[in-house]
Amino acid sequence: MVAIGQQVRVPKTAELVAAHLRRRIVRGELVEGDALPPEATLMEQFGVSRPTLREAFRVLESEALITVRRGAHGGARVHTPNGDIAARYAALVLEYRGTTLADIHQARTVIEPPCVALLAANRTQEDLDKLRLAVSETAAAVSSDDPGQYLQADLAFHVLLVELAGNTTLSVLSGMLRHILDLATLSHPNPERSAEQRLASRRRLLEHERVVDLIEARDARAAEELWRTHLLETSQNLTNGPVATTVLDLLG
Repeated sequence: MVAIGQQVRVPKTAELVAAHLRRRIVRGELVEGDALPPEATLMEQFGVSRPTLREAFRVLESEALITVRRGAHGGARVHTPNGDIAARYAALVLEYRGTTLADIHQARTVIEPPCVALLAANRTQEDLDKLRLAVSETAAAVSSDDPGQYLQADLAFHVLLVELAGNTTLSVLSGMLRHILDLATLSHPNPERSAEQRLASRRRLLEHERVVDLIEARDARAAEELWRTHLLETSQNLTNGPVATTVLDLLG
């Protein structure tokens, strides 16, 4: 006899309840900080027992979509999907595979330059205003001589370039990489920078300004090539610097 299918697993009732609430959160029907109705109300609405409802809550808690407080003033509150949670899980996968920071920087060189080209081709005045503001914040960080402030501003500019390109998937991926790179810089703080590092920061700032100029001019090819070169040079400097070498080093 020829098999025509596989055994179908019927979802548990708690999973169905969790799926219903999850859909409402993802669709924006429930927003950050909203309180879910009392347990008794939800039990009646879904026609389920208290243990089943609490099992559904545990599913959503594991996805960081709600937090539950017990007691007289407790209850479940909604959290919208957060890229940092996804980044944390991605970091665990990368840790398991022994991923190096050089590998993560290489991923940036694949993602960011085409996004810069796309942004240059479709940019708006609002995009330019956001980019100029980000450059000014990076310039202020360079002048402050605070390595942590500079690195945060620098990473924010990179993420902004991808975000403004308009591809949601790449923007989420870029944000996840930023979260991991944030861990790299924060886990190995360097309160002092050498004269060479300060010079490199100023040089990178000039390249930020230049790429914005090219985006404004809608010169997609030149902007993409400049940014690819910028990333390759930056990656080499960062992976040779006093930071963790693998994702495992970051998570401890």
